[in-house]
Amino acid sequence: MPDLEVSYGASQSVIFREAEGGHGNFLAASFARIMANPRWKQRLTKSYTASRFVPRAGDRRRYELECANSSDALLMNVFCYPGVLRKVPLCALLGIEPGSKPEFGFRPEIPLRNGKCDRTEMDMRIGTLLVEAKLTEGDFQRAPVRLVERYRDLEELFDQERLPVVNGVVRSYQLIRCVLAAHASGVGFAVICDRRRQDLTEQWFEVMAAVRDAALRTRLGLVTWQEIGAMLPASVQKFLAEKYGIVGSV
Repeated sequence: MPDLEVSYGASQSVIFREAEGGHGNFLAASFARIMANPRWKQRLTKSYTASRFVPRAGDRRRYELECANSSDALLMNVFCYPGVLRKVPLCALLGIEPGSKPEFGFRPEIPLRNGKCDRTEMDMRIGTLLVEAKLTEGDFQRAPVRLVERYRDLEELFDQERLPVVNGVVRSYQLIRCVLAAHASGVGFAVICDRRRQDLTEQWFEVMAAVRDAALRTRLGLVTWQEIGAMLPASVQKFLAEKYGIVGSV
């Protein structure tokens, strides 16, 4: 079987696989560190929901981080690269301590009105920062208002009249949940996205504008892949430019 496949359908994707100790979707140095860390390695087994659109789908199981446009793979390529999290300017940009260790697929406890907790997965926790990373995703998910109203702290933290709700459906449900998670965990939250995705930026600002808690609002932020890229080693910058068209800029 080839090391690279192309899915079919409305949204075609390139799917890589591990071969000879390396992986076409990862920088060699990042992949080596991922494979040496059991918790990071486990992240590679995240299911790929569009496997049915891959030719010879029954030949093997495909995984989300094998997909060329996976934001999780991009996140791990950057933050698992040797020495990146010892760079003071990058850590200052993110508001974390140098030497912080990333945890991928973090599941915070978000209190619900019924006394239980939502443990929905977030892309990364690093030090005192929760992160949601985006690359080619269309938006931040939509959901019926009733799902948002389940959360215990919704009224305390948000001006509900300013939330993006149309016909009983709330836009950017994922972001609202992330803000609630940051509050419950006592940490900050940042969206990392491509500077070229003005639509995602506007959706995030729309949600931030609805946050009524001033102290929490100071712990929310937006960082672009371009800003991060400008502070990375030359080899990583080259990878980002060639693979994703992301050129570093401060």
